[in-house]
Amino acid sequence: MAAPVSIKDEILDELLGESKSAEDLFGKDGLLKNLSKRLMERLLEAEMTAHLGYSKHDSDGVNSGNSRNGKTKKTVKTGNGDIQISVPRDRESEFEPALISKRVNRLSGVNDNVLSLYSKGMTVRDIQAHLLEVYGTEVSRDLISTITDAVLEDVKAWRCRPLDEVYPIVFIDGFVAKCRLDGHVENRTVYVIFGINLNGEKDVLGLYLGASEGAKYWLSVLTELKNRGLKDIFILCADGLKGLPEAVEATFPKATFQTCVVHMVRHSLNYVPYTERKAVAADLKKIYHADTVELAEQALDDFELTWGDKYAAIVRSWRNNWEKIIPFLDFPKEIRSAIYTTNIIESLNRTLRKSVKNRGHFSTEDGLMKVLYLAIKGASKKWTMPIRDWKLALNHFAIMFEDRFPKNFLP
Repeated sequence: MAAPVSIKDEILDELLGESKSAEDLFGKDGLLKNLSKRLMERLLEAEMTAHLGYSKHDSDGVNSGNSRNGKTKKTVKTGNGDIQISVPRDRESEFEPALISKRVNRLSGVNDNVLSLYSKGMTVRDIQAHLLEVYGTEVSRDLISTITDAVLEDVKAWRCRPLDEVYPIVFIDGFVAKCRLDGHVENRTVYVIFGINLNGEKDVLGLYLGASEGAKYWLSVLTELKNRGLKDIFILCADGLKGLPEAVEATFPKATFQTCVVHMVRHSLNYVPYTERKAVAADLKKIYHADTVELAEQALDDFELTWGDKYAAIVRSWRNNWEKIIPFLDFPKEIRSAIYTTNIIESLNRTLRKSVKNRGHFSTEDGLMKVLYLAIKGASKKWTMPIRDWKLALNHFAIMFEDRFPKNFLP
């Protein structure tokens, strides 16, 4: 990345001149737009000089075989609105500007604006209105489609990219989006597979659309991850997705399956009236905040004594899923929350749900995937630090999974 350009105060004072307001600086005919025009034209002149090999009016151009041949007007769409510039021509029509190519009438800033707005779930009509209102730029539906469709190649490459061989923790969660299929709008579940790599960095391993769950479906998803290079998962945390545990057993037999405790609690509280939810939640918390498995079992027994007659379904659910609930208790308290809950992925899912909410429904799966991919790209820019207490977690993984921990890994 190039270093920021330093501009002396004297130059700024000269540029500002008689400007006194924001309109003078950033308005339709303000300083910024005029400065952008002059800078673009200056750069185009420099490009022409480099192309011809001599400066304007230079004697080296005499009988050189090619020369300047006037200018043409061109309206360029930029991130700050439409700007009309003069583009130099050469007699042989060989000049190909790098700044703004022939038959192209927009700078990358327009693409960036369109993609940013699209990733937030704005419709084509909304994007058109926004760019016209804020920047005074009229953008056609076809241009917006062209810009966003170009993302599909990136989406395909991203969904097929190679993965790390080991992800200590993988989370799977889903949410519903509406998509038109065979002329009918149907609910499609978007499954997000989210991994934490050996450096403690977050990574979305894949996005999958499913009309229904089942072992066969999950077997195909997990097999695809293996084909992309994923060889081992230490802990896989998910909600009660039908058929997933069986598929994990078939594809990653050494992986520890951890039921998301937060989902267990939410599911349990669905049976409880509002007046008693706080008390029931507090007693459930004693179970998953216990220091050991034995104390957790005692807390579950106590819960049954207190609430078993009223909420037998809750007790039955926890006992039936007990072996998939307790694996996180083998780890220190400081890192348990990173293992037993999909909250870390639900934060991303909130962003993804928000990005599809405004659209109502998508006419194609490709349209849905474009929005989700762009939203993930935007969210991932904030993932600059390893997850909390990761070094502590890594040390325990190295001991507990010694035979599977990469020998050559250096944190």
